[in-house]
Amino acid sequence: MSDLVLAIDQGTTNTKAVLVDAAGVIHARATSALTTDYPQPGWAEQSADAIWQSVKTVIAALVPQGAGRIAALAIANQRETLVLWDARSGRPVAPAILWQCRRSAAACADLLTAGHDARVVGLTGLGINPLFPASKFGWSMDHVPGVADLARAGQLRAGTVDAWLLWNLTAGASFATDASNASRTQLFDTQRLEWSAGLCALFGAPIGALPKVMASDADFGLTADTTALPAGIPIRAMMGDSHAALYGHGVRTPGAVKATFGTGSSLMTLTPARVASGHGLSGTIAWRDRTGIAYALEGNITVSAQAAAFMAGLLGLGGATALSDLAQTVPDSGGVAFVPALAGLGAPHWDDRATGLVTGMTHATLPAHLARATLEAIAHQIADVFAAMEADTGHPLADLRADGGATGNAFLMQMQADLLGRPVLRAEVEEVGALGVAAMAFAAIGMGSCVQQERVTVFAPDLSAASRDAARQSWAGAVARARS
Repeated sequence: MSDLVLAIDQGTTNTKAVLVDAAGVIHARATSALTTDYPQPGWAEQSADAIWQSVKTVIAALVPQGAGRIAALAIANQRETLVLWDARSGRPVAPAILWQCRRSAAACADLLTAGHDARVVGLTGLGINPLFPASKFGWSMDHVPGVADLARAGQLRAGTVDAWLLWNLTAGASFATDASNASRTQLFDTQRLEWSAGLCALFGAPIGALPKVMASDADFGLTADTTALPAGIPIRAMMGDSHAALYGHGVRTPGAVKATFGTGSSLMTLTPARVASGHGLSGTIAWRDRTGIAYALEGNITVSAQAAAFMAGLLGLGGATALSDLAQTVPDSGGVAFVPALAGLGAPHWDDRATGLVTGMTHATLPAHLARATLEAIAHQIADVFAAMEADTGHPLADLRADGGATGNAFLMQMQADLLGRPVLRAEVEEVGALGVAAMAFAAIGMGSCVQQERVTVFAPDLSAASRDAARQSWAGAVARARS
């Protein structure tokens, strides 16, 4: 009996996958780690082959446990990462340029100076920034040997990670992306729901190299004999990971806000229609399915939980868990603030010139104060976007729904509730994004939805308004210094 979906959640630090049934029960899990290279300051890239191999690894781990029962495949993926490959060989022609990468910052600055931002925001909901693939594609056309030649020959393929995985899973038979991923490229007109020739010309991205844009619950094709999966398994859902997490939280109407605590962070809330943010956020497509188009407002933080790993390395600790343990040995940060602008600042500031900063140190500063300041920085950045979201929506937000690896840290979650002054509802299933895209796949094949009553742990705020305001003001001062 075919009653399971194999859902892949391809992220920046690892690729995870689950076998899940229509009731939302996870039957098996697998994970495969990835590494990121930083060849120059501000640059970030991964091997596209390694990304594909990590997917093959988790599939191979799960297929024996779901033999004969896998009805469909679903994909959630790290967004805004650009993969370029040769259609003839199927081989990548350059490393995958990660969403974190700022190598196209100068090109973006030139476009902003030339006054193009309002037009781009009007078409896409996204302000010009190196985060998005559009400028990465243009940079690659100018700087990666052979890319322009492939484009002129009609043999270049360019896509986000979902398109790269789909191509490989189908042995090149399907070259497509979904509306949620397309909406994050800064090349997709979210009103007309098509690639924009004007935007492609503006960024120097050949439109002919881009994939077909389909609904998030479309029939994306059938697996070929390229993994441990048998050929002929339908691929029935694709979404960007943040969108899939929102879907996995069971959010279908405006009002709820989710935050994913990963390498970076994304806060997202549904909106009744396309929204133009006035407070440093992005309008985007949450998903497109048989019921229509769901729009969303989003704030992207460039370095979030990754800050903990970074500071742990500087302090010679074993990792984020050791950093958190150290942080809890002091009652506060001792006046120290750490702004983890290690790749500029994302929402709501969008400042590529900002750099990482530690401020407020004295002779009394201990490593524990730096550790605590790092966790506070993660929570403060979330609170910055949360406040911007309240300003854009025009009403207070009742709580925050949290998912992602760092949410396992109860100390951080309590700190987050305190700095928001709102309850934080932590999902007790780690693979919320995978469950979200699996739910969409189940609906697509007519087997209902695997979203069940969400199991959460609630962290209630336990900090006075005066203390919270003082902490937020101190953080704002540190951010101003980092930006100067």
